Amino acid sequence: MTTWQGWHRFATTDPVAPPQPGDPPRSTEERLAYHSAFVTIRTPAISTLATQVRTLMILGRHQQTTARPSLIVTGPAAAGKTTALLNVGRTCHLAHTRKNPAPPRSAHAAVPVAYVLVPPGATAKTLITEFARYLGIPITARMTQTQITDAVCHTYTQAGVQLVLIDEIHRLNPRTTTGAQTADLVKDLTERLPATFVYAGINVTDTPLFTGTRGAQLAGRATLITCGPLPARHGQTRPFTDVITDIENNLDLQQHTPGTLPRHAPYLHQRTAGRIGSLTRLIRQAAITAICDGTERITKAALDAVRLDHLAETHHHPRARSR
Repeated sequence: MTTWQGWHRFATTDPVAPPQPGDPPRSTEERLAYHSAFVTIRTPAISTLATQVRTLMILGRHQQTTARPSLIVTGPAAAGKTTALLNVGRTCHLAHTRKNPAPPRSAHAAVPVAYVLVPPGATAKTLITEFARYLGIPITARMTQTQITDAVCHTYTQAGVQLVLIDEIHRLNPRTTTGAQTADLVKDLTERLPATFVYAGINVTDTPLFTGTRGAQLAGRATLITCGPLPARHGQTRPFTDVITDIENNLDLQQHTPGTLPRHAPYLHQRTAGRIGSLTRLIRQAAITAICDGTERITKAALDAVRLDHLAETHHHPRARSR
């Protein structure tokens, strides 16, 4: 998805659909593929991010003199940051193309969204090269960073990019020389491109991104959205149980008893520490196993048999700590 062609394919391909009442049963392979891709579970973070992005895009639409306000999505690993980022990007892409369809027989589709990953050990030149690669802007080894940046700013503006998504922003370290230059490049892009920037990274408030002069500039322009673990309780609500129920309602298993998974919410919360990524992976793996072994249902024993990601197993599963 770090090229326009890949992003366009992602944004315009219909997401997988859950089983509907009255539909003919799917084959085993179809159901395995469905649980592999699965639906996007709408978490509170996704809802908050969608509202904030829409508001800030309107707020900055006619802003000309300074950089538009931006957003930073932060949180621990496996908390659903990238999922939230991609979901909001797809929504923006589809909304824009519905309102601004390409002219008949036009070879140029609208380019409302750009998605860029910060490469490991990023320098200013390698990062701006990623921006160029997204839109297929031709560059040569002899081109300077300034020349590539000028080409990117011109092409992105001409293409009408309105939303720039930058993932893995925690890879930037403004305390190093190369990191400071890269952070300055990002700041320069926010001032030159007529777009709203949204960043996502692991626990960015604990990194140098928010310290020093450059960090203060970023913090002063960006709204922070925490995509953290879901609490078992929040006032009178149970956000974690609600998400479990949503996941269960979208399963495609022939013998699963509705309500089984929500009853195991305390166990699932302890097992995953409330991380949405770990939770969905656990349940999807259990569903795939249930299809493969013919049981067609998920029980607590089946969940306990699934080996989770190392982070969850090491820090939150008593059985793992006792091994």
